[in-house]
Amino acid sequence: MMLPFFPPDLFEDDREVLLDLVREVALDPEQRFLLGRRTAEFENVIAESVGAGDAIACGSGTSALSLVLRAMDVGPGDEVIVPAFGCAPLASCVVLAGARPVFADIDPWTMVVDPAEVDKLVTPRTKVIMPAHMFSVMADMPALRQIATGASVRLLEDSAVGQGGVLAGRAAGAWGDAGVYSFVQVKTFGMPGEGGMVVTSDPALARTVRILRNHGQVRRFEHEVIGCNSRFDEIMAAFQLYRWPTLPARLARRAAIGEYYTARFAALGEHGILAPPSTRDGRCYYVYSLLCDRRDALRDFLAARGVGSHVYYPAPLPHQPAFSGYAEQGREWPAAERAARRTLAIPVYPHLTDAQVEHIADTVCAFPEENQSWENPL
Repeated sequence: MMLPFFPPDLFEDDREVLLDLVREVALDPEQRFLLGRRTAEFENVIAESVGAGDAIACGSGTSALSLVLRAMDVGPGDEVIVPAFGCAPLASCVVLAGARPVFADIDPWTMVVDPAEVDKLVTPRTKVIMPAHMFSVMADMPALRQIATGASVRLLEDSAVGQGGVLAGRAAGAWGDAGVYSFVQVKTFGMPGEGGMVVTSDPALARTVRILRNHGQVRRFEHEVIGCNSRFDEIMAAFQLYRWPTLPARLARRAAIGEYYTARFAALGEHGILAPPSTRDGRCYYVYSLLCDRRDALRDFLAARGVGSHVYYPAPLPHQPAFSGYAEQGREWPAAERAARRTLAIPVYPHLTDAQVEHIADTVCAFPEENQSWENPL
């Protein structure tokens, strides 16, 4: 039996509740399927949970990033510093705003952007620094906050994968001038639909994002600016409010699985398999990703023994055809390039049983024993 990397039954236990909520919203006398009272309540819950002044629910995490960049007046001639390793929206949202993404290399172990690399890339054209939390590790937000403040530029925290993480006592998403979450199904607070959230304590940013997400309207049919359709679904808002009280338990289960893995894999470094750092501070456990010198061999080994895995980001962003034209010619991103060759994520979803978690760990640990003829090329 295969243990899938992402399970197909994430919301099976909540099926009847979801169906009841569809009926409830459909028959509500208000007949508001978008941006109604449930969305407003959900926004309040998220803002309060991270200590933000405001939260604005959007159609997706990607559109949330785009709306914040617009609200920060990012446009032609501007530069936005982004990680060289990560998901496409880090660069595409910048390009679609008319600005240029500037790619910073990452820390070779944690795979989040390296603040020292960011600092070297700040120029008079820099408008925003946009770090992203990666897999199970939050970016070094205190260092990045200091760089942004010192350079008088905006800090936009891509916390799409980081909801629930806490670093130095501050929640993921609350370090920047604005932060962004994603609720796509596989995220830590995922749902059976598409959605995102902007959190900020800047009233001007919040107002602008709120207007932009709904066709630039201040009130119905009063369009202050040119906006877009990035509105949040009332059924999904109701579903997320229903699931909110159980989020801490799911996060704790993810953390327990991740910490078990890290303890089990501590001795595998000499065999070319590196687990994430063991510290608890700044962890989010959206995905548990190993660095493996023989990544593809390990992936096949796991699959043959019933364990699904996943390769994220097989090429750094500046090597992708869509973004290579924005990359500085002749420049290299060695840590990002190496991560793209080595990263392999294994299951960490909360309803894995203890026996399944142990089987996954046992299988990873068995890989070096069954490949003793291989010599570490490093």
